[in-house]
Amino acid sequence: MGIPGLEAAHVWISIPFTMFYILGLWGNVMLLYVVSKEQTLQKPMYLLLCMLALSDIATSTAVVPKTLCIFWFNFKGITVGGCLTQTFFLSMVSVMHSAILVTMAFDRYVAICNPLRYTTILRKGRIAKLGLLCLIKAVLFILPMTLLLSRLPFCANRVIPHTFCEPIALVKLSCGDITLHRTYSLVIMFVVSVLDLSLIVLSYGLIFRAVLRISSKKAHQKALNTCTAHICVLLAYYIPGLFVNLTHRFGQGIASHVHIILANLYLLISPMLNPVIYGVKSKELRDKLSKYTCRM
Repeated sequence: MGIPGLEAAHVWISIPFTMFYILGLWGNVMLLYVVSKEQTLQKPMYLLLCMLALSDIATSTAVVPKTLCIFWFNFKGITVGGCLTQTFFLSMVSVMHSAILVTMAFDRYVAICNPLRYTTILRKGRIAKLGLLCLIKAVLFILPMTLLLSRLPFCANRVIPHTFCEPIALVKLSCGDITLHRTYSLVIMFVVSVLDLSLIVLSYGLIFRAVLRISSKKAHQKALNTCTAHICVLLAYYIPGLFVNLTHRFGQGIASHVHIILANLYLLISPMLNPVIYGVKSKELRDKLSKYTCRM
């Protein structure tokens, strides 16, 4: 349905949505292009950043085209298969994104706590295997949830008051028993959110402990600077995500169109900010991006 209650403003709302999507797409594609062209950037940190960029492109592309069709052309119809496919890809990419952030935290841990073995521990082949492991984990976690959704009987009223298909929206349309699906969803939320965040906190706990053992203030600063970009990306992803989930579950007094706009912005702003954060914080990447941007 798009954003119920704001149908008259759909065209105006589409303007910032389109801008955020294009900026995010351009930034992430540029990052992928520059890293692929520059041999000096083909290091573990930047290869992991490319994986993050791919997940960002997939996240926004899974949502925005259909949303803009609703806003511009009033194309509100979607098949059950199409809805399940969108749900699967959104959930899968979300789990994969979180797993990549954990891998990036491990990368920073090795870079600071075991720098002499950094190149041997995180070789290109091992980075590729870690990326594949993130993808397999996401598929194995989300595929059963999608299959459970596909087996639910749907009521006659098949109207989703949202701009995209999310699992909770499909569950609300069901006339059957959703106990198994709710239980599995809670397990996934716990395993992904709690476990991934715990691993990230553990990595940074070990990093800060190692940094505090360094006597030189200059070395302190240099070590912490290598983590700044990743910490900013973590905050840009997890804090809005936590806020959106909390307002969705406990913010009953908040208007539905506010929930919908926040959910869309969450899927658009993080992909737009990630290449900017790394571009600003990493001088090596910033210089290479500037070189290719000037050529264009």
